[in-house]
Amino acid sequence: MRYWQNWHQLRFGSPLTFPVSEACVIQFLVDHLRRTNSRGELTSELPPEVDRQLVAAGLKGKPGALSMATVRHRISLLSKFHAMQRLESPCALPSVRILLSTASKASVKRGERPNKKTAATADVLRALLDTCDDSLLGIRDRAILLFGFASGGRRRSEIALADLRDLRRVPEGFVYRLEHSKTRQTGAIAGSQPDKPVLGEAAKALEDWLQSSGVSEGRLFRSVQGNRIGLSLSDRSIANMVKKRALMAGVAGDFAGHSLRSGFATEAGKQGIPLSQAMAMSDHRSVPTFLGYVQTGEVTQNPAAQLLQRMGQVKDEQKV
Repeated sequence: MRYWQNWHQLRFGSPLTFPVSEACVIQFLVDHLRRTNSRGELTSELPPEVDRQLVAAGLKGKPGALSMATVRHRISLLSKFHAMQRLESPCALPSVRILLSTASKASVKRGERPNKKTAATADVLRALLDTCDDSLLGIRDRAILLFGFASGGRRRSEIALADLRDLRRVPEGFVYRLEHSKTRQTGAIAGSQPDKPVLGEAAKALEDWLQSSGVSEGRLFRSVQGNRIGLSLSDRSIANMVKKRALMAGVAGDFAGHSLRSGFATEAGKQGIPLSQAMAMSDHRSVPTFLGYVQTGEVTQNPAAQLLQRMGQVKDEQKV
């Protein structure tokens, strides 16, 4: 909403008022969506000076049009804000929906795809773990990486918010109770399992961290300064740690906090874990969303990809 307010002030010279008009939402879309001009160049209508000021204020990462996913997110937020205020949302109007749909189809035709973080699959995860020494920082990062992956590919926010009160010891290691997440915002979801096991190597790494850090209550993972334990971590700190370890390991790709989640889904597919079991761990509610995390580069590992070869082998055996 800060972005909406600042964009409106810079664009029209007046504060944003509610309910937002249909014309305002359409102008927002025209300003931020990519389109092809008469010269065949991709462009958007956001005035350069407005764009520059939004970037300078830290509200935009870089000049130019926003991604399709970001535009949809901004429209969704505006719609939700209207609903919270019991106001009629302009985002549901046919003109807005048609413009979004048309822009989305054009984006697909141009070959634009969501920018997914590189999956930290088993081999990548091992490389990241190899950079973690026996210092307090290394012990913490090893515990975070293994906890995030082994408990079902936790989001960076879920790792940052992990609390000791939700962790219990079991003979096999630990069980972490995920009470709140992106898909679990009002508590338990019907038919889902909030308990996430942390076993084996991940359990040992977590035990080492608890023993070394002395953490006995509150947030599970904390900042480390030398041999001193600081405050709890932010989700951005988790992402930066994964990036740092990937850089130290020399692995190629665009890594961040979500790499652990994508890595879990991809590795589950590679190892033939039943979809229902993998989704129970990751807490996904949508099969297409879960499958979207499985990296394209791993499709050759799908047993179904070898179906033709298997048919050939059976035919050869029948001849024999």
